[in-house]
Amino acid sequence: MTAKTKNSGWQNITDSVIQPLSDIEVFKKVIDALPYPTWIHAVDGMTLYQNKACYDYYLYSPKDIIGVYNFIECPVSQQMVPVERLRAAQKGETVFFPSIKLPLDKVQEKWKVKYSFEVIYLDITVYPVMENGKVKYLVTLQIPCKIYNGKIEIEKAKEYIENNWYEKFTLKNVLAVSGLSKTHFTRLFKQYTGTTAHEYYIRVKINKLKDKLIDLNISINQAFSECNWDHNGHYTKVFKDRVGITPIEYRQSASGKNDLK
Repeated sequence: MTAKTKNSGWQNITDSVIQPLSDIEVFKKVIDALPYPTWIHAVDGMTLYQNKACYDYYLYSPKDIIGVYNFIECPVSQQMVPVERLRAAQKGETVFFPSIKLPLDKVQEKWKVKYSFEVIYLDITVYPVMENGKVKYLVTLQIPCKIYNGKIEIEKAKEYIENNWYEKFTLKNVLAVSGLSKTHFTRLFKQYTGTTAHEYYIRVKINKLKDKLIDLNISINQAFSECNWDHNGHYTKVFKDRVGITPIEYRQSASGKNDLK
């Protein structure tokens, strides 16, 4: 290996061994081996290919997808992920969307399919395939991270908590959304989440508070207020018990500074 090759970076080392991708057939063979739903798109978002795993998971017929479905322009895609982030992939950026809930009702209606699972969450990566410094293809890889069969009641409860985190927690409202009795709900929620509904609410609330605490344009009191909590001894203790450090220490740690108040 020459010094020039050694210092040229992984991509250039690869290019010195194999020819740059010039035929989509080569890449099709690569993604066919993947066990996860994977699509190849043109730069504008039009689908050019889907692997077998796409059909295994979603029952999409190739004739309904290839040359027909533009994933960037599709309202279902835009409901799942911000379109501006998809546009970034068109410019050569790899974008990652963790734990995205697939809107099954919209998907089933659009493609006239029916799934055995009731809820599915996906880790979605959209990345560019480059040739001669330009984006030639886009690839969408979806890795299912959570699949629920027959426990839609718990997913509805979690979604309600996540959407109503600002308000005071009321188990009565959560039970109404789930449609289950208190005893049945309590058992199932603990079984499928590993915690209680109230503790799940606290976790969501704390994650929102963390986001506020790293905003140095607002005070810690304001961060608590924007999460509908008072910055007093009780809620500071709640934060410390769950996170392991105080809100002030969290802000200092997140900002990399030790002199913040």
